[in-house]
Amino acid sequence: MNVLSTVNRQSFVSLRRSLSTFDVLIISASIWFLGKFLRYVFPPLFELLQETYAVSTTTLGWTFSAFLFAYAVVQFPTGLFCDKFGTVWVITTGVVVSSIGALVLIADAPFVVFIVLMIVMGVGTGVHKTAAVQLLSKTYPAHKGRFLGIFDTFGTFGGVVAPVAVAVAASIPGTRPGWRVLLFGTGIVGLCFTAIFLIRVPDKVRANMNETVDQQISPAESEPGPPTEPTAEQVTADPDWRSYSQLFSSQRFSIFVIASVCFSFTYQGFVYFLPLYLIQEAGLTSATAGTLYSVLFIASISQVVAGEAGDRIGTLPVIIGALGLATVSTVIFILGTGAGVYVLGLATLSIGLGAHSFRPVRGAYLMESLPDNLSAGGFGIVRTLLMGSGAVAPGIVGTVSDAFGFRPAFWILAVSIGIATVLSISLLYWDV
Repeated sequence: MNVLSTVNRQSFVSLRRSLSTFDVLIISASIWFLGKFLRYVFPPLFELLQETYAVSTTTLGWTFSAFLFAYAVVQFPTGLFCDKFGTVWVITTGVVVSSIGALVLIADAPFVVFIVLMIVMGVGTGVHKTAAVQLLSKTYPAHKGRFLGIFDTFGTFGGVVAPVAVAVAASIPGTRPGWRVLLFGTGIVGLCFTAIFLIRVPDKVRANMNETVDQQISPAESEPGPPTEPTAEQVTADPDWRSYSQLFSSQRFSIFVIASVCFSFTYQGFVYFLPLYLIQEAGLTSATAGTLYSVLFIASISQVVAGEAGDRIGTLPVIIGALGLATVSTVIFILGTGAGVYVLGLATLSIGLGAHSFRPVRGAYLMESLPDNLSAGGFGIVRTLLMGSGAVAPGIVGTVSDAFGFRPAFWILAVSIGIATVLSISLLYWDV
């Protein structure tokens, strides 16, 4: 009994130590899961929303474009505030704002109110990724790719859960539609996550900062020395817009940003209209379309592998492979629209593997390319551009699909990600 008790005590201590080590990752990833869930719960609701508000596909498309525009606009301000004031309160504010937006949707209101609340939720969910990438990169500097891969994978599983949650919510009895109850519950969970984040993370961030300072300052360095010229990093210690704009003087950096923008346009257009495409163009049932929609996000497990591979062999080879796979799979998906559920399922899985593998190495590549004192703001500018292009995608896909059908709209997406692949390959030949 004593031996067993000792083993159990040691196991408990080991588990507690592990949770203490990874609590920043766990909590940040949980908030990202909730943010992704809030974003991806709406595409499976498109049919219900059209019935509730009597609006067209074009109107819904531009409504979600408004959501993504709001998401995009806050990226750079988020990074700037993180660089100046830290990540904790930025993340906290974002979760609270998005949770309030979800809570208010419990009330019946005109469609214009729905649009406003979508914008509110776009702002709230938009701040987390930029702030969390900086937080995790500084908390786990030796394994950025690995932990960003875990973070993105955990978040993307919000898309796996979303169709299931919608199906369950549709069966909820009561005077309120099930989807309103679902979003209300999401808001409650968001406020709970906010409390946990504020309890656990601030002290850990301060402890990590103190440890970093202690490691960087040796006794010899602590003695005052002769004055020296300020370094470039010291000159830009209080970053302004000009500091960030100079980042684009690097051709490699600019090319990668353009490639990422093209990827974002394709991904957002694809992910928001996949269920409706499968129902209207491929003739699948709503249940089957929802299942394939989940498959797209189940493939996000590849992010962990991609992040680890980026740490080991470099980010650029993984970037090229991921975009290449996503491009080829998108073409197969469109050509195989009438070939049956298995072909569409495999193509969707492959698109998911390629697209999700790109995410963690994209973040790691950008963080490696940015100066430390401009990391969050620089990453925020890039994410503003990415999400700005992605914000246009649902509106364009909805408009083109109403005018010409879904296939021409999806061919536009295929061309865009093909350009991203070509540009990423060209990075092998650029030296500046």
